Amino acid sequence: MIVDTDSPFADLAAYAALPRVSGLRLSPDGRRIVVGVATPDPEKNRYVTALWEVDPDGERPARRLTRSRAGESAAGFTPGGDLLFVSTRPEPDATGNGDDETAALWRQPAGGGDARVVARPPGGVRGVHVSDTGGLVFGSALLPSSADLEADRELRKRRKDAGVTAILHEEFPVRYWDHDLGPGRTRLLTRADVEDGELRDLTGHVGSALDDNASWDLGRDGHTLVSTWNVAGHRSTVVAIDVASGERRTLASDDDHEYDGPRLSPDGTRVAVVVHRRTTADDPGDVWLAVVPAAGGEVEDLTAGWDRRPHSVRWTPDGTALIVIADDAGRAPLWRVEVADGTVTRLTPDDGAYTDVEISPDGRWIYALRATMDTPPAPVRVPIDGGAAEPLRGPVETPAVPGRLTEVTATGADGTPVRAWLALPAGASADAPVPLAVFIHGGPQASWNSWSWRWNPWILTARGYAVLLPDPALSTGYGRDFIVRGWGRWGDAPYTDLMAITDAAEARPDIDATRTAALGGSFGGYMANWIAGHTDRFAAIVTHASLWSLEQFAGTTDASYYWTREMTEAMAEAHSPHRSADAISTPMLVIHGDKDYRVPIGEGLRLWWDLMSRSRAAHRFLYFPDENHWILTPRHSVIWYETVLAFLAEHIGGERWQRPSLLG
Repeated sequence: MIVDTDSPFADLAAYAALPRVSGLRLSPDGRRIVVGVATPDPEKNRYVTALWEVDPDGERPARRLTRSRAGESAAGFTPGGDLLFVSTRPEPDATGNGDDETAALWRQPAGGGDARVVARPPGGVRGVHVSDTGGLVFGSALLPSSADLEADRELRKRRKDAGVTAILHEEFPVRYWDHDLGPGRTRLLTRADVEDGELRDLTGHVGSALDDNASWDLGRDGHTLVSTWNVAGHRSTVVAIDVASGERRTLASDDDHEYDGPRLSPDGTRVAVVVHRRTTADDPGDVWLAVVPAAGGEVEDLTAGWDRRPHSVRWTPDGTALIVIADDAGRAPLWRVEVADGTVTRLTPDDGAYTDVEISPDGRWIYALRATMDTPPAPVRVPIDGGAAEPLRGPVETPAVPGRLTEVTATGADGTPVRAWLALPAGASADAPVPLAVFIHGGPQASWNSWSWRWNPWILTARGYAVLLPDPALSTGYGRDFIVRGWGRWGDAPYTDLMAITDAAEARPDIDATRTAALGGSFGGYMANWIAGHTDRFAAIVTHASLWSLEQFAGTTDASYYWTREMTEAMAEAHSPHRSADAISTPMLVIHGDKDYRVPIGEGLRLWWDLMSRSRAAHRFLYFPDENHWILTPRHSVIWYETVLAFLAEHIGGERWQRPSLLG
């Protein structure tokens, strides 16, 4: 049922090979932008990222900077403009292929020449920051009893030689998304010069205080570092650390709030933070910006009255304002917040979703990656006072999508306006109505507002399907009350919103309302499961990495400390999809990865048993033993789409089931 055979979205191998841009960084002098470009390796078993330089003025063509089998990720720049990157690539004179090498910090001269390693601690490198004076700070995982890096290397060697992989935990959590935590725990390492001198342990062993979510920022003079810091009960605070002495003082901490994304002002006197009011069973909390003196003092709220959720904070060079991102009605614009009075101004008027924000040192430009629902991320610049984004000459051509994008609106059961994006194949019309696939986003506090490689609607439009991308209750970008509507009541307003917006889409003359399927992943998978037990209006349902038994999920996910605040016994009793298993008659495609620690495989296995033990429809289970919450490898991504498309073709495309060839 392919309608656009010339599009790379109609050929899954061609789609998987499309290069993917991420991770923009700007040099201190504002003359160099570096982005990552990921492409499949020769075996198509993983994506490998190379670094490319982009001209900030948009004049010179992009040029490739790195090339290796291991790939690289940009870490920053030295004061002189040399590129710093992290890679597991072997050093030029190393023996072997280097596949098992630890991630190291590399330095590539701005004027050309070979890159060389400047730090390779045994626990890897992350969160690199360099001061204007060349001082270096980064995070690295050391074993709890390691006194220094040399001791850590010896302990790791002893474990490896003895064949020991066991981990002794004394704190929660023990896993995160797709990997085990430990035995190493993050410490901050520093030295006075990027390349020369001994690395010094700035924090010592602090357990889970510096977890995988921790972020930090180094002052321009290199004297002070600010960081998130977890305390009892997995509550995030903010601390300031004196780089010379390691002395630590708390800047923001209280029982009712959490703090993240600390950023020091250009003069080092203030710290901007994102404040989260902690959630409870009845309250989804809230998010706003605040500023606190770096020397300690009162936390001053800036945007507590703004009904949006800001993140990704950057100071303007003069220290008078903050540039942030916040979801807004299916977009993710750039915003300017005045530090003096908290005035908020939207800077980008378009449909773009912006990430990876950097600001030119002269204060004229904001550089970022911009994406939309129908264009993948690409580098742009935006005037500091706002206006249209100007495309830069990036390393990747933007692929043309096979169809067009519009919006659909509806009114929820409680009278609340609800909206969605609708991707339509080029040939859809009243004379040729097309089947509909409803994509339900995860989160649940998220929004369909940007390009997705993993849930890409244009693969379906290339085959003649329309794709509805709704933002039901709990979605971000519509204000706190929109989230409150679904908080602790997942099966109520989120479900009725989805039904209302699906009704609106199906009422269009270019949609064939008799052929509709629902698909969702994570929380979207939860909603797909809930839908399956509460209506038979859909001809097929795809549920990926989905929650099935809320009581079981709450205690087995990697982040129980968060989910159990909402998932009370009463909430799980009222809103767990597994309690409606007997009512399911719609064919379901269940997909799950064994390495999924956010929604553990037990959810998928129990769902599959509950479906098969009732045997009311032709259900199928696509299982990935070595994938996680996301299907990331190129080959498996192709198989995922092939299986989903075959399932849809069988049930709403009018075709016979055809098993993907690589599944035997």
